[in-house]
Amino acid sequence: MRGVVLGGTSSGVGKTVATLAVCRALADDGVDVRAGKAGPDFIDPSHHRAVTGHPSRTLDPWLEGEAGVRRNFHRDDADCRVVEGVMGLYDGTVSSTADVAAVLDVPVVLVVNAAAGMESVAATALGFREYAAETGQDVDVVGVLAQQAHGGRHADGIREALPDGMTWFGRIPPSGNLEVPERHLGLHMGDEEPLPDGALAAAAEHVRVDRLREAAREARRPETAADTGEATGQRVAVARDPAFGFCYPATRERLRARADVTTFSPVAGDPVPDCDGVYLPGGYPELHAADLAASGTLDDLGARAADGLPVLGECGGLMALAESLTTDGETHAMAGVLPAEVEMRDRYRALDHVELRARDDGALTAPAGTSVRGHEFHYSEATPGRDARFAFDVVRGDGIDGDHDGLVEHRTLGTYTHVHAASGAFDQFVEALDGRD
Repeated sequence: MRGVVLGGTSSGVGKTVATLAVCRALADDGVDVRAGKAGPDFIDPSHHRAVTGHPSRTLDPWLEGEAGVRRNFHRDDADCRVVEGVMGLYDGTVSSTADVAAVLDVPVVLVVNAAAGMESVAATALGFREYAAETGQDVDVVGVLAQQAHGGRHADGIREALPDGMTWFGRIPPSGNLEVPERHLGLHMGDEEPLPDGALAAAAEHVRVDRLREAAREARRPETAADTGEATGQRVAVARDPAFGFCYPATRERLRARADVTTFSPVAGDPVPDCDGVYLPGGYPELHAADLAASGTLDDLGARAADGLPVLGECGGLMALAESLTTDGETHAMAGVLPAEVEMRDRYRALDHVELRARDDGALTAPAGTSVRGHEFHYSEATPGRDARFAFDVVRGDGIDGDHDGLVEHRTLGTYTHVHAASGAFDQFVEALDGRD
């Protein structure tokens, strides 16, 4: 598959809208297009899927390793993948957009906010290209896509100022209809607030598809194939609803490859399915706390967990497995499996790539003494009880108390850390199941 990375000059420059417009423009030109996201985000990929109709692949060397990034890039059979960057092109201590472009060996189109600039946009692009050469990074900045750029003299001024070797890939015109509402953790999800089709189609008309198709090149492939593993015959129930929507496509696919997967909705009050293990992904339980407390599903889950059913909860899943969740001044009873009380805060409590070291085999997702990598981003704060037991020591990141992550009770594990399937954590989880009802 061929590819191109849309890297920004900074956060908030409009990379998501630019990515959606480019995907729409390529599709309108007959290209079978897929999207990707540099970094560990769950939200932007939901908008990618709303436009392309296909899963957007997470591409993060810290979470997946270089081979994992390459495998995930080539996972689908299509013509081209458009990868949205994270933050500014070179930002990120362990995993930047530039790192992803270098791992894949695909070109970078720089997304620049041109609302108040012309020649300076060209100077900015030149600086980003030359910075790679100065630092020795293998990053190929091939041109500019101008956000918030008018046509006529404005666009002409930018295009004519670009140095030799830098391509004009078009512009995204200013439009109040090309804005996605924000909340804590980022934008609203793609199935909640998709961009209006007409506004996106109008923006796509100003993208130079011919030049993008010419610039895109085949991404580097992994040297070794992934370990496919064998189906275990176990049955895993995965929570899937607006409260538990942060699940990588590769995770769902890996679970289906190793186990029989069924889904249920705690928000809707579904009973916990007959299964050998439960996975509660992250999401927004704080937005649905009253419904969760009243649904009965968490009571059912608490009873099943007390009987020894293995349960894995990540971030939002950890919050739902706790004793209580306080948000907007109201406290709601949760599943009561893990000895902790959780409260939402006004500012985020952790945002980082994470490395954890398993303390014992009760970790469910990693053998004792081994490490697993992931990421954390949450506004909630968990206060563990005095008798709390932890599965992991934190090597990098914050975890639950700064030193530990992974609360353990019965055969239940709740972490603030999200992990990717390429880490092997979900293989470990499935293999830990013993088939009990």
